[in-house]
Parts: sequence; structure tokens; C-alpha cells
Amino acid sequence: MDIIPAIDIIGGACVRLSQGDYGSKKEYASDPLEMARSFEAHGVKRLHLVDLEGAKGGTIVNLKSLERIASHTSLIIDFGGGIKSSTDLRDAFNAGASMVTCGSIAASDPLLVESWLALYGPDRLILGADAKSGMIATHGWLETSSLEVGPFIDSYLAKGFYRVICTDIALDGMLSGPSFALYDELLACRPSLHLIASGGISSMEDVHALHKAGLDGAIIGKALYEGAITLKDLMLFKEETDAS
Repeated sequence: MDIIPAIDIIGGACVRLSQGDYGSKKEYASDPLEMARSFEAHGVKRLHLVDLEGAKGGTIVNLKSLERIASHTSLIIDFGGGIKSSTDLRDAFNAGASMVTCGSIAASDPLLVESWLALYGPDRLILGADAKSGMIATHGWLETSSLEVGPFIDSYLAKGFYRVICTDIALDGMLSGPSFALYDELLACRPSLHLIASGGISSMEDVHALHKAGLDGAIIGKALYEGAITLKDLMLFKEETDAS
């Protein structure tokens, strides 16, 4: 299972929200690059980088942060937030993203996203399936669509996607544990799904449980910043699981 620390950016700074509420913003570092370097120094290979202003506003705002991290680390970066056009997608890749997460745009314009899949292939695109009471949420989680999570994911698996980041918004930033029931349900009948958990991870017990449940990856944010999980904990977990 991939361990994927998260960096969420507003105004060029590393922040965290609770349940997607922009009013709950808490800043943890003024320079996301230094945070990314700290992750890399502890053996982290992957980074989940989100432009929260882009997600809310509909266009990429913090591209420079992506460029700085990509050019000064060797981290494999998946980037999301504000990807609404083919130009946005190209800009993200040109700035150094290895993969781009398609969230709101996948809900609003599936034909466009399907064209990206044909152009870039499934290894470079991740489906963002952010869940609010079982429905797909969009535009920085400020809007809720009429799309149910399971059928939404199925429609993209049928197109050729296989990586999916699924966040239960009610749990995100709450340090109350991830959405095990939702993940079990999604994995039960979708053998091709490579599911990445996001939201609510609060302890190494959660990380071990997600690994046991068959998750392909776990995005960890607030638990790292608040010290509930340490980078050393994650390094030891990777060593143990890679050896088994």
C-alpha cells in the first residue's frame, strides 16, 4: 500500500481544512517545499498535492508551488484542484505532476475526461470520487451533485480508469478514522479498482487496517501535521510491509 502524505495549499502555504470547510483553515507551514523535503527525507516517494483555491475557484492558482516541489524533490506528485480544461491539464503535467486527479471535471464533463484518457492513458490520471452522504461532491466540496459514488466510479472503470481517490468528506480532517464501510463496499465487487483512501486517518492502527482491507494507497494529512502519526511511523510501516 502506498503511503501518500498530503499538502493542501491556500495562498502558497500548507494548510488543512476540516470537512472541507474553508473557514476552518489552519496553516501548518508557510513553505510547502520544505514540508515536501521533510517527507522525502523520511523515505516518502509519493505526494498528494491539492490547490484548494483552484478547487474552489475553478482554475489553477498555485501552479508555482507544484513547479517548486517537482523541481526540487524527486517525489511522485499527484496534483488536483482547478483542473477544468485541457490547458489546465497540460500546465499541471508541464509543471511536474506525474499524475493529475480529475474530480469536479469528471462529474461535469465526462466526454472531456474520456478524451484525456485516450491522450495520456490511465497511468497518468486518477479519478477523484469525493463523497458527501453517498453522493459526489464538486467545486472544492462546496456543491453536491446528483451522482452516486458507486455508479460514478463504475462509469470510469468502464472507460479504463483504475486509480480512484475516495474521500468521505464528513470524516476529512476530523481524526475520527477512515470510512471503512464505504471502502469495503467499493472494493467488494470491483476487482480492477485500485482504491486510495483519504479522510479521517488518525493513527497507525487505521493505516494497518486499511492495508489489511486491501486499499492500494492511503493519503495522510492532518494526522501527520498534528503528530498523531509520525514520518518515522510511516517509514517503519513501509519497511515492514515491503518485507512481508
